[in-house]
Amino acid sequence: MALRRLPQRELRVKAARRGSLRGRLTALAGILLVAFSAREAVSAVSPLLGQIRTDLPFGTVSIGILGMLPTASFALMGFLALPLLRRIQLEHLLLVSILLTTLGQLGRAVGSNVLAFLVFTCIAMLGIGLVNVVAPPLLMKYFPDRIGSLAALHVTLLGVSTAVAAQFAIPLGTLYGWRFSIGIWAALSAFAAVPWLILLVARRSVARSGTRAADVRQPPPANGVKPWRSSIGWGTALVFAGCSSNTFAALTWLPVVLVDRGMSQETAGSMLALYSILALPVALIVPMVVVRMSRPLPVAVLFVGAFAVGYGGIIFAPPASAAVWVVFAGLGQGAYSFAFTMINKRTRTQSCSGSLSAFAQGTGYALASVGPFLFALLHTPGDGWLPSFGMLGAWLVVLVAGAMMVNKPRMLEDQRRFQSRP
Repeated sequence: MALRRLPQRELRVKAARRGSLRGRLTALAGILLVAFSAREAVSAVSPLLGQIRTDLPFGTVSIGILGMLPTASFALMGFLALPLLRRIQLEHLLLVSILLTTLGQLGRAVGSNVLAFLVFTCIAMLGIGLVNVVAPPLLMKYFPDRIGSLAALHVTLLGVSTAVAAQFAIPLGTLYGWRFSIGIWAALSAFAAVPWLILLVARRSVARSGTRAADVRQPPPANGVKPWRSSIGWGTALVFAGCSSNTFAALTWLPVVLVDRGMSQETAGSMLALYSILALPVALIVPMVVVRMSRPLPVAVLFVGAFAVGYGGIIFAPPASAAVWVVFAGLGQGAYSFAFTMINKRTRTQSCSGSLSAFAQGTGYALASVGPFLFALLHTPGDGWLPSFGMLGAWLVVLVAGAMMVNKPRMLEDQRRFQSRP
């Protein structure tokens, strides 16, 4: 009897292995598609503000609110994700994020007033914020042996999505209007749901057959590790705060600054695309470098220096050389790759990765949300934007402080013994 059952068992094991491999490949496609569709909603608007203001009465305050919505929404979703990660599967949370992003982009494209535009923008940003939180533990779950390379791919595609929308915003707006230009990206967001739906359907089939693949097992809980009681948690949060306040202020205001200095709107939109696409080379390199360094502080300092040099040139150098300084500032975006990689570098398990991701991004983006808003309020005609860029310089100091806190080689899980003390 046992001899008759043996071939059937072997077939089940082989089927489980094939299912596990297919699941990993499907998850990889899903992670990359989500990354590629995750940032168009952020960068598609600022090049079109001139066109949008002809239909909707945006003023300085409402534009400032628009600029802070990405970081504020990312922060809110970071805090909401902490309890959600304990109750809902990562794949289901990712589908919710795709739904929010798609709905938000469609809604603001047809909105008839400023309030509707801001509300639907917030919905889209909440979806992107959930993607930001879920991505690190998803990488840890499906590819624990490929953290560096896949983090590089993920962050690189975030940069691609940011640059693509910025580059095509003005041409699409000129041909078809600003509503089409900012709404068309919802189709890409919706398409990113396909691999995850396939994966969940396949998982249900596996459950019915009684076969259990390795990649569907749920991890143990985080055993009470609290990132907010750890210098790793606060350090990672400060890194996110410093790099995000700078990046999103630039994504919102860089075209406005350059137009104010005499550049055409179309050229300023191209400069934003250049700024965005420069995240690509550093995104490819930084994660693989950081995972090999026990103390990666010099990497963070390098990007702070790039930001500072770029800002100095944008403010003081002749406008004709703006592209040079935009390149420097754009390379500073590597700080985000540093922050993203540190989440899994300083954790061992999927559950702790999720907890650190939610806390660090929730807190970091909450702090960073004032950056784009203050950038507008600190500017007065004739000041050359110096106070606004000075404020961003202060956030660079915060970034360095956070990088120093996470520089020491240790793991979040190892700090539980200190957290348990009264």
